[in-house]
Amino acid sequence: MRVGIVQSCYIPWRGYFDFINSVDLFIVLDDIRYPVGRSWRNRNQIKTKHGLTWLTVPVAAGSHKLSIDQVMIAKTTKPWATHQHNLLRESLGKAPFFQDALALWEAVIDAGEPTISRLNVRLIRSICSYLQIRTPLVLARDYAVSGTKTERLINLLKRTGATVYLSGPSAQSYLDEEMFRVNRIGLEYKSYDYAPYPQLWGPFAGTVSVLDLIANCGPDSLRFLKSGTPDSVALVAGADEPV
Repeated sequence: MRVGIVQSCYIPWRGYFDFINSVDLFIVLDDIRYPVGRSWRNRNQIKTKHGLTWLTVPVAAGSHKLSIDQVMIAKTTKPWATHQHNLLRESLGKAPFFQDALALWEAVIDAGEPTISRLNVRLIRSICSYLQIRTPLVLARDYAVSGTKTERLINLLKRTGATVYLSGPSAQSYLDEEMFRVNRIGLEYKSYDYAPYPQLWGPFAGTVSVLDLIANCGPDSLRFLKSGTPDSVALVAGADEPV
């Protein structure tokens, strides 16, 4: 069984959903410390006629002292959801399937989730349903594993019965690949190589929120999700030596 483990993100880009669609089980790793500084946990980009801009969900002060799934959405005097609604309408309103994208976003925002993790997970589940991605999505906290860094990932994988771990490519610089070999778990790195799709406002920008893809391509969005380059295999499941 191929398993992926990633932190939640706010309305992620299409590569995040290709990742989910590439595994048999997707684990949301939100029981680790919330990062210091700017983060994809609570923001993402959209493309406007003036260029790229950020959609940011405010989080409570001191969030970096908590795990991601404990971080509360801040109560602010400025209505951030109204601001984002206006930005979405301004940037994507002319797209042919804008109402699909807006409805997905609005339904989750209107639910009033109290934490950034619950908001993110609810959005991810809703978008997966629209894209017809049927990969089961579970939470790392439900497995209550211990360990740090690679050790913790291995413990999660063993609890789920994983035979192959799909990782993001940036993790290649810090994962302990020897631990995968010792535990006879295959290791692969995701490829992110996508064709452009019809898009508003000038030269194509591929790393924006998936809402851009949905607004422009609607039910055909899944066709633009598959990477054109195969994933990189570092270690075959059960092998004694790396590839």
